[in-house]
Amino acid sequence: MSLPQANYDPRRVCLNPFPEVDFGKHRRTVGVYLAGGLFALANWLFLDACILSAHAKTPWGQPDTPVPVHVTFVDWIPGVCSLLGFLVINLIDKDRIRGEDGFGDARAVWRARLFLFLGFALMAGGLAGSVTVLVLKYIIPDHAEQFKYYGYANVSQNVALMLSVVVLWMAQNASSEYEYNLTL
Repeated sequence: MSLPQANYDPRRVCLNPFPEVDFGKHRRTVGVYLAGGLFALANWLFLDACILSAHAKTPWGQPDTPVPVHVTFVDWIPGVCSLLGFLVINLIDKDRIRGEDGFGDARAVWRARLFLFLGFALMAGGLAGSVTVLVLKYIIPDHAEQFKYYGYANVSQNVALMLSVVVLWMAQNASSEYEYNLTL
């Protein structure tokens, strides 16, 4: 092995460890605000594309041709799917997924995990749909770069929503300074 024996841990998945950033007692707060910022950025990107599409002009030097493409309902569907997935994932009680806190009903754990899977499936479907719309509606017809921005904004919205879910999930699972674990 190329690593010294003292630094090697056979339980590690990655050869290089992830950087450890310590936010101290404010890590939950930082995570929640970061997730909210990503959520706002995601929706702002897509709304910016919608507003630009509504006020689009004909390409320069071609005054008689109409605007080739606008943001339509098809462009909204992937974002709505990702937003529904975002809501489903964050409405699930994290203790039910782990089966903790004395949830005697084993079916409740199974249902919580099923809903978590459905939430992630909605988000993955939204991302796949936004890439499909980008390719089929904006890249294959070879529109001008100003019109391809609408598709790029759609994909960026879905990626930022997925990152927001991951950051919020990790922030909610982090311990707070006001949380005490008492064991007998």
